Amino acid sequence: MNIEKLKRIIQYSDIHKTDIETKVEKFYTLAEMSNGKDVLNIMQIVRPFFKERGYLVLEMPFSDNEIGALCYRGDALGYIVLNTSLPKVTVNFALCHELYHVLFQKSSVKTKVEFASDNYYEHEEEFAANLFAGMLMMPEAGFSYMYKKFKKESEGNEEDTLIRLMNYYQAPYMAVLVRCYELRLTDNDSISEEVMNADQESIRERFIDLWLDSSILEATKRDDYAHLELAVKRMGQEYIEDAYINDRTLYYVLRNMRKLYAEIKGE
Repeated sequence: MNIEKLKRIIQYSDIHKTDIETKVEKFYTLAEMSNGKDVLNIMQIVRPFFKERGYLVLEMPFSDNEIGALCYRGDALGYIVLNTSLPKVTVNFALCHELYHVLFQKSSVKTKVEFASDNYYEHEEEFAANLFAGMLMMPEAGFSYMYKKFKKESEGNEEDTLIRLMNYYQAPYMAVLVRCYELRLTDNDSISEEVMNADQESIRERFIDLWLDSSILEATKRDDYAHLELAVKRMGQEYIEDAYINDRTLYYVLRNMRKLYAEIKGE
């Protein structure tokens, strides 16, 4: 990512910070969480939250590695489908990104891989969803404290500080860098081109050198589809018994799920 693109992101963040902070606080309230310190395992927090709102979270490998997640709403159920062909840190960010779309956008979207590469898509809803995800994954007070702690441990080395933050918050490298800029923990002149454009291989090497958990950089390839279809069948039968839906509706839900699954897998 070049510095001009980063400046546009930070400019958007500065203008819309208060609005997105309000939306993060709304999520905390809806999820019955007291503050950002409670977000230790984002999947564990968000999965039941989505389920209560008629969305099921599904992890599966996509054939297209440029899509981080799909958000789809059908007549009866919605689906958040996360691409496990991507590193775990990217999946975590995509989940928080999709949370914004579900709560505040209310439309079906295909989300590109934000912050995984230089392919940052510059339009209003994507800027907003990324800012929301960054705030949710890396709350301001805790993040500022950990930045100072890790910078001291890194003897002032900015790249190692970012790597340690990336490991601690299990967030993408570029999302961590952007968060540092948003909170004015660093300035334009203190980040070299090498740090700004660190590639996946160099990041992996630093993880190993610093004795960090490099598994979060790997794709899990987890595929939840079989489990999901079983859960939907059980849920559908309960809805049929309670007269919320009929057999025909469940049939179409399952048919649409299988169609979407085939599309995602590239079949």
